[in-house]
Amino acid sequence: MSGILGTMPAARLPPSLPTRDGVGPSCVGLPAGQWSTITDFLVQRFPAITRQTWIERMRRGDVVDERGDAVTPQRPYQPHIRVYYYRALDTEAAIPFDEQVLYRDAHLVVADKPHFLPVTPSGRYLQQTLLVRLKRRLGLDTLAPIHRIDRETAGLVLFSVQPHTRGAYADLFRRQGFNKQYEAIAPYLPSLEFPLTRRSRIEAGTPFFRLHEVPGLPNTLTHIELLDHRKGLAHYRLTPLTGRKHQLRVHMAALGIPIMDDAFYPDIRQGPDEPDDLQRPLQLLARTIAFTDPVTGEPRQFESAQRLHLP
Repeated sequence: MSGILGTMPAARLPPSLPTRDGVGPSCVGLPAGQWSTITDFLVQRFPAITRQTWIERMRRGDVVDERGDAVTPQRPYQPHIRVYYYRALDTEAAIPFDEQVLYRDAHLVVADKPHFLPVTPSGRYLQQTLLVRLKRRLGLDTLAPIHRIDRETAGLVLFSVQPHTRGAYADLFRRQGFNKQYEAIAPYLPSLEFPLTRRSRIEAGTPFFRLHEVPGLPNTLTHIELLDHRKGLAHYRLTPLTGRKHQLRVHMAALGIPIMDDAFYPDIRQGPDEPDDLQRPLQLLARTIAFTDPVTGEPRQFESAQRLHLP
């Protein structure tokens, strides 16, 4: 399910750390604290990264402060500044599916994302993400996603090209100023009458990567239509009117018609750190999106080139 990307307050990017191989520098703010050196803080803040790795990065000049000054291994700790560094992975498995660029102009890029490909770098994914692939492919260092969809979901993702118009697109998504439709393959239950609307309150559950419905004021709304069905399976159109993470997956599972090959709902078939079964992609597709362009005023409508099919 889509969601608006959170951002930290804008800061000047040090000129000594440009985008490298499609990857921009990461940023961490230094809070008030009693660390002796900036290195001590970084080692504690990122326990998966060894002290020696930080020292090697610093010796290469890959760690700087917000003024572009080098952070050395022994530099004293200084709170309330930002430190920039390049994130790197020793090994990263290739995702053997390609994205497509469906549209590009001076302000907007529309991509058709395959299953299993994350939108942005996180955890064990860096080069194998839609954002980094597109930056390298298009040569656009300023590219940034306007919204995102789950790694397991395929379909449309919109990117902003120009920093000075990015806020207009982000505001459009915050105001729900678009019509976005998904399609899914899931079980068919004759007892359910369509179309129907699912309203519920969704909150974080356990384990950490799952969400669930709870009593209380609804914070999610999904309209569900039946397109076709045969042999116990159905093809659905899903129109989310809110943008909660995993919203469509949680709603379908709660109705007793979990989306086919969902690894998290209703039961955990595979955790987020386990190898993907590339033969069993989640049968959920961000199929269409329509809106009035907040920069040009033109009506926009895009459709994924991908399709879902009943077995």
